[in-house]
Amino acid sequence: MKNIQVNIKHLRTLKKLSQERFADDLGWSRSIVGSYEEGRSEPPIERLIDLSNYFNIPIDILVKNDLRRAKDTSFIQIGNKRVLFPITVSDDNEDLIEIVPAKASAGYLSGYDDPEYIEQLQKIKLPFLPTGTHRAFPIKGDSMLPVKDGAFIVAKFIESIDDIKNGRTYIILTKTDGLVYKRVYLPNDDVDNLLLSSDNKAYKPYLVSKEHILELWEFTCCINTQEYDEKELKMSNIISMFQELRVELEAVKNM
Repeated sequence: MKNIQVNIKHLRTLKKLSQERFADDLGWSRSIVGSYEEGRSEPPIERLIDLSNYFNIPIDILVKNDLRRAKDTSFIQIGNKRVLFPITVSDDNEDLIEIVPAKASAGYLSGYDDPEYIEQLQKIKLPFLPTGTHRAFPIKGDSMLPVKDGAFIVAKFIESIDDIKNGRTYIILTKTDGLVYKRVYLPNDDVDNLLLSSDNKAYKPYLVSKEHILELWEFTCCINTQEYDEKELKMSNIISMFQELRVELEAVKNM
């Protein structure tokens, strides 16, 4: 059974359209729709273009991928019709999230818009998550203490930069830096950039152009892969206190 055959029927069903209504919307006949869904014929390129425009899904996605695992048609358009599947579900119709492993995080920049790359990522169930598309990203370094190196941030996909909440933390994918986890601020009188700041004040904040942002994921929860010991927790608090104090002292010194 070819993907285009099952995809046409599945997407039509998700939209709750009869074959007659679907055919009317596309300017086809009902018998043509039936022949495609039953596999008796295949749509030529002109009709593949019609389907691509109607569902707002690239032709190669329609042809190469089995879309029956998607529970709705709220595919998200980014740039030139790039598709992010809204939710991956298990055979038991349970929501799954993809995990970007630490070893593969460097390749995420080149594979983030490749359905085959996303498809091969391992998946887990986290039933307590709110609705939306979630993904788990590995954290490296100490720029966002107390989040430890090796932890995973589970984050929800944000469709528009306009939905950013000032001062919240996000996973940001940029053309220049790849994946970073930062606290995001909206600079005053600057509509073209975002200010990315580390919670560890040893790292200086920096501006990133909105044009360079490829994906935004808002923090939902953190999964630590290592346990904190008591001394480490106390030391982390002391370090944070002195970092904040240093900022305050520098501000006084510069007055």
